[in-house]
Parts: sequence; structure tokens; C-alpha cells
Amino acid sequence: MMSKINLIGLSRSELSDFFNNIGEKKYRTSQIWSWIYQKKVTTFDEMTNISKDLRSKLKKISHLGSLKLISKKVSSRSGTIKYLWELHDGNRIESVFIPEGKRKTICLSSQIGCSLGCRFCATAHLGFIRNLDSFEIIAQVLDIIHDLNSNPTNLVIMGMGEPFLNYENLIKSLNILNNPYGCSISHRRITISTAGLVPQINRYTKEKHPYKLAISLNAADDAVRSEIMPVNRKYPLSQLMKAAKQYTDISGKRITFEYVLLKNVNDSPESAKQLIKLLHGIKCKLNLIAYNNTKGDFSLPSEKRVQEFMETTRKLPIPVMLRNSKGDDIQGACGQLAGE
Repeated sequence: MMSKINLIGLSRSELSDFFNNIGEKKYRTSQIWSWIYQKKVTTFDEMTNISKDLRSKLKKISHLGSLKLISKKVSSRSGTIKYLWELHDGNRIESVFIPEGKRKTICLSSQIGCSLGCRFCATAHLGFIRNLDSFEIIAQVLDIIHDLNSNPTNLVIMGMGEPFLNYENLIKSLNILNNPYGCSISHRRITISTAGLVPQINRYTKEKHPYKLAISLNAADDAVRSEIMPVNRKYPLSQLMKAAKQYTDISGKRITFEYVLLKNVNDSPESAKQLIKLLHGIKCKLNLIAYNNTKGDFSLPSEKRVQEFMETTRKLPIPVMLRNSKGDDIQGACGQLAGE
């Protein structure tokens, strides 16, 4: 028996090919696309402008997939919600919904586990299991929308995994979520965060994708960064900053650098001065993040130390923000996702 085709995660052209192959008119693509991504229905029976015969036909050969919700934890402090999903093969991933005034952000995972081994990140302890397919990326958004009956304003690809190691599926998924005839989430409100994979950053720049780019920096010294982020041994800061500068020059967009402050590792006045020197002349903004406990070798700097670091870096002629981590009480903050 032939397995049913999951229509969620197909690109417009793939969906068009599907209808062509079953002898249906081209306009069916727009109809189904609208029902799935604009009206966000979960069954064919809800597609009222489609004949009963076609609905019956679609039920036999296709389906509208969803993830299996295992648990949902809500932060009593911030209202942040962490979702634990089970996939078809039994693997698990996490997504986070972060409310902040009118801003409603969904933090998405792109892989099960991660191969990069960043020492301050809980996902790294899992190792790499596999990439998520386009359905599994998109379904995190659709299933949270269905659960909350509310559309997100922002998407950040900062959950489990290194997004640029799942490049094709990631871009395909974001193009579907961004499509004006679909979920229509503005490209200005979608951010991809990478640990600094230089070839992929260069490819992304060359292909001129519209989504925002963030780089998890965390040190302005090669020795320190290589110790906490092994990826730096392959792509050191000189290469990374060259790629970042090229991105800003070609795209005209500001890049975001993320810097997790680790006690007695990268939080000294000297580290702040190194960071100022490193970022000088690059069109960027800097997000400082106080470390969230991941049961590793690190600890949170004192509040005074964090403030001193922030005041020093504010000598840069760029926006510098201290990002308040939300969901740390439910292990849902930056660096804490582990699919548990």
C-alpha cells in the first residue's frame, strides 16, 4: 500500500506537481495552499469550496500532518511556553513561544541534536541525530498557532540545531512561511542564528535571501572562542568577520551578534574591549545574553559584572542590548533546549 503524501511542507511548485499528477486543475494549488497556510485548517472536510468528491480523493492519497505534542510547560514568570514534540521516528524536539507585549515570537528547532559541540548549549550534549524536514520545521509554527489560536509576529531559528547545516530544508520552510499567500510572516521578522559557518554565510549572502541573520559570537578572541565553540577552529574570527562584513555590504542589512556572558570566561573588561575592536566598522547590533544554566561547566556572571560589560560595549556606535532570557524557569531559555 502506497503511503499518503503529506501536503504540509510542499513548496508551491511541488504542490502544483501533485495536483497535476492526479489530474486536477492548476488552480487547486492556490485553493489548498490558502486553506493550509492562511485559514490554517487541519482537515480536508473544512475546505468548503472544494467538492466532496475531491475531498474524498485527497483523503485517500494525502494528509495534513501534525506533530505529536508530548508536553507543554508554561513559565509562571513570563508566560513563555515550551513545547516538546515527538516526531514520526520517535525522536523529540522542542519549540518555544515567547510573548512580549504585542510581540509574539516562536523559537524554532532545525535539527534533532547538533554536531557543533558548543560547550554552553544543552542541545550539544545530544550529539547530532538528523536534520528536520520542511514539514517538521513548518509544523512547529502551525501547531503552536492551532494550540494558542494566535498568529506569531516573529520567528527566530535559534532552537535545537545549527540552521545552516540544514540549509535547503530551512530556506524552503521559511519561503513557505513568508509567502504572502500563505502564513505571510514578514521576512523582516524572521531571524536565522548561526554559530558561524563561513561557507554557508557566504552562500546565503550570494543567494540574497531576505531573512535577518544573527551570529552566535560569544568571544572576540580565537583561543577563547575555540575553547567554547569548536567551530571556531575551522572558521576562525578573521574568516567569520570577513563573511559578516561581506553580508552587510552586499545585503545592506544590519547583522546581529549574540554574546552569551560566561563567568570568568568572556566577561572581563579586556574581553569587552576586544569585542569593541572586533565589531568596529561593521553594520550590526549586539545582543548580550546572561548565561542560562545548562548543567555544564559554566556559571552566570554577577549582575554588576554584566552591567559593567554592557556599559563598556556601549561605547560602540551600534545598538547594544541586554537580552532578558525568558523561560529559564522551564528550561526554555537560550541554550537550554535538549528535547527532554
